[in-house]
Amino acid sequence: MATVVVLQQQPHPSFSILTSSLSDFNGARLHNHIPWHHSPLPKVALQVTASRLLVKDGHQTKAFAVPRRNAMALILSSYIFSEFAYRNAAFAQSSIGFREYIDTFDGYTFKYPQNWIQVRGAGADIFFRDPYVLDENVSVEMSSPSSSRYKTVEDLGPPEEAGKKVLKQYLTEFMSTRLGVRRESNILSTTSRVADDGKLYYEVQVNIKSYANNNELAVMPQDRPINLEWNRRYLSVLGVENNRLYELRLQTPENVFVEEESDLRQVIDSFRVNKVAA
Repeated sequence: MATVVVLQQQPHPSFSILTSSLSDFNGARLHNHIPWHHSPLPKVALQVTASRLLVKDGHQTKAFAVPRRNAMALILSSYIFSEFAYRNAAFAQSSIGFREYIDTFDGYTFKYPQNWIQVRGAGADIFFRDPYVLDENVSVEMSSPSSSRYKTVEDLGPPEEAGKKVLKQYLTEFMSTRLGVRRESNILSTTSRVADDGKLYYEVQVNIKSYANNNELAVMPQDRPINLEWNRRYLSVLGVENNRLYELRLQTPENVFVEEESDLRQVIDSFRVNKVAA
């Protein structure tokens, strides 16, 4: 059974041996822009006559005498208040908070941005995606309990060897039958750390670029220009518990990673594997 816990905090303004098809979950980036339209007046309509202010609430109409100057001041103050409230609400929506996903059945937890949405049927045990940057996502996979006997993440070898396996798995997933497609890859870092739960984790960061041409059937080379399709950062965190290998996998466009590194780092650092009760 999985549980989602909302974290109340103030934010700042497979692999592997595990097979996966998540890396094909692509999409175009949409700008997260909140339009600043003028807010409509409050639902209570104000109508000024020569010497009366009519307040219509949809159920009844009440009339009472109000000086014209005071009536105009009331309308103006109501408008300003609604604008102020709208702007504050928009500002609150742009803040970033986190939720904690807890899977007590399979034995792992991690945090993810609270505005990300869950996508079912994506091929992973759990999968969350940014609703605006469609190819930014986080997922978790684990090896089969019946076919794996991992004791520690060091069974994969040192972090450098684990990094090579991670990259090989990514490139296998990205194999394409399209003509003119070329992939460039680079292992950016491989590290190990002991988390606050006393367990050892490996972290691997990989950059992969995809190039292709839009006219692969052209005869002349100059008619087949190569263009960059996408440029992504992949981060994998590997841990072992319950004789299983767990992997949290984070995918994000390289330019988005530069902008959101501090927030994405919280996701990566939050991953924990837990003992499952027999």
